[in-house]
Amino acid sequence: MNNRRKFLNRSLLGLATMSFSKSFAAPKVKKKPIVISTWDSGIPVNEAAMEVLKNTNGRALDAVEKGANNIEDTINCCVGLGGNPDREGRVTLDASIMDDKMNCGGVAFMENIKHPISVARKVMEDTPHVLLVGDGARQFAIEKGFVAEPDVLSKDAQKAYDNWLKKSEYKPVKNIELQQNKAFQKGSGPFAPQMLENGDFNHDTMALLALDNSGNLSGACTTSGMGFKMRGRVGDSPIIGAGLYVDNEVGACTSSGQGEEVVRIAGSHLVVEFMRQGKSPEMACKMAIERLVKINPKKAKEEFQVGFIALNKYGEYGAFAINPGFVFSVTTAPGNGKVIKAKSYFN
Repeated sequence: MNNRRKFLNRSLLGLATMSFSKSFAAPKVKKKPIVISTWDSGIPVNEAAMEVLKNTNGRALDAVEKGANNIEDTINCCVGLGGNPDREGRVTLDASIMDDKMNCGGVAFMENIKHPISVARKVMEDTPHVLLVGDGARQFAIEKGFVAEPDVLSKDAQKAYDNWLKKSEYKPVKNIELQQNKAFQKGSGPFAPQMLENGDFNHDTMALLALDNSGNLSGACTTSGMGFKMRGRVGDSPIIGAGLYVDNEVGACTSSGQGEEVVRIAGSHLVVEFMRQGKSPEMACKMAIERLVKINPKKAKEEFQVGFIALNKYGEYGAFAINPGFVFSVTTAPGNGKVIKAKSYFN
């Protein structure tokens, strides 16, 4: 009886100690506001987003839209109407946006509209749908007051397309490390328009995530897709759960690289679910990359690039890629943006 009483007393004392420790454990301190984005071109993008977030009541949703608009306004080979065309010589745009309340919207295969991210937000807010495509997306944009731009390729895109027509080969090129890119000019776009020896241009998405002063997350993704793709091709960027996913209770993720591979594993959603299990943003990205590489390691190493960036509820961030060369930008206050080289599966 005495032994039983001692056992019960020790058990109750242990439970009380555990309860006390849990109740008085130091909570994580949220680091906010913060914006992270893909590639070195994210520095001016983040700066535009931070103009919203520097105000106490600035919303992460408004910030990511403004950041995406910033690069959509530039003439570059990867995002917006200055981007590389498909194999028919037409530029088609994809974009998606998601807020802290699971509201989301996207457009795909849309032509002649300068700000696809803003059209995606209109889809989210003004329709019962999540995704509009092609002529339907364009018609919706015009009905909402967006202007149809002239159907003319930018100078760099026209040059790239003319070179591509000589062989008409669809052969995506993996990213080139910043230090290897002699054409890079700070703030001028994803690695700046640089024509490669085979007549192709680098191709990558601008994607960004933000945490505002209220502790709310949002994300945006915008791209002109892979240059010289088949007519009608859509990648991961406008697909919620693939190119972008936000869960305000946990964190957010987005991606850049070969979209077909990201779609296979519902990549951004997968990263967020790993964070839900308690993994850090970097580890969550790493685990998703490992799952992707496992499908075909040789092809992953030799033929394509995918990089994930993630931001959790506490402002902790991380990234991981298949191959070296993927970088991302981080900004926590106006003017303090920095570019970070992501770790990769293959070195």
